Amino acid sequence: MNSIKIYLTASGIQLQNQQGLVCSVPGNWDDFINQKNLFEVCSMHLLNGLQAKIDNPLCPIDSQEIWAAGVTYLRSKVARMEESKESGGDTFYDKVYDAERPEIFYKGNRLRSVGTGGKVRIRKDSMWNVPEPELTLFVNKQGELAGYSIGNDMSSRDIEGENPLYLPQAKVYDAAAGLGPCLLVSEKPLAPSTVISMEIFRHDESVFHGDTEISQMKRSHAELVDYLTREMSFPAGVYLMTGTCIVPDPPFTLQSGDSIHITIEPIGTLIQTVA
Repeated sequence: MNSIKIYLTASGIQLQNQQGLVCSVPGNWDDFINQKNLFEVCSMHLLNGLQAKIDNPLCPIDSQEIWAAGVTYLRSKVARMEESKESGGDTFYDKVYDAERPEIFYKGNRLRSVGTGGKVRIRKDSMWNVPEPELTLFVNKQGELAGYSIGNDMSSRDIEGENPLYLPQAKVYDAAAGLGPCLLVSEKPLAPSTVISMEIFRHDESVFHGDTEISQMKRSHAELVDYLTREMSFPAGVYLMTGTCIVPDPPFTLQSGDSIHITIEPIGTLIQTVA
């Protein structure tokens, strides 16, 4: 599958193809990524590409909002039901998994997001915090699925489990939305066999590792995009995290200094440290 990576860097927008050719392009992020036929546009720019390294990448976001879909994998449903059993909220997640309408919630924006090499946070009023590695879709201002990135949906599971109405507090806070390292555009959609993997290191030792294929997702990407854009417009485009199947079993919880590595090829690896 032919693909091109689009990076936002301190020096502007940079493109990189699979052969390692790199070029810089003029213009601002919002306008560039919302062009029609973005893969073809990037391919034309890279005709003049040179072998080079990408400058330190920033979080690939400007005016875009970040939204997220939940309970799209069976493992996520089970985990949500386990954490909310005592509050009686477990039946909600069982129903959401089987319902026609997906769970979709607001996750953040540039202010709440963190790129690769940055620091994500855990809430001070939570005792049970986990990262959630997610394939993230980029939907352009025309409502079309135009690219992919990697998302880290940082979550406070004890707050979420206490009451389903506390979901915004469990999911939306400063530095809770990991995104990056780039925006990938491709000729064809990602294959169902695409693997999402996550490894967490503590004091340079691996304390968790898990992986899954995006084929395990119950809902299609087109379905999630349809519900997100059905009654909302996004003039600068929008990112949509698509849910997780990799959930560390309790009593695991993140600690300050932990290093989170999320890999989805051909997008790359999103590496973040817990503040």
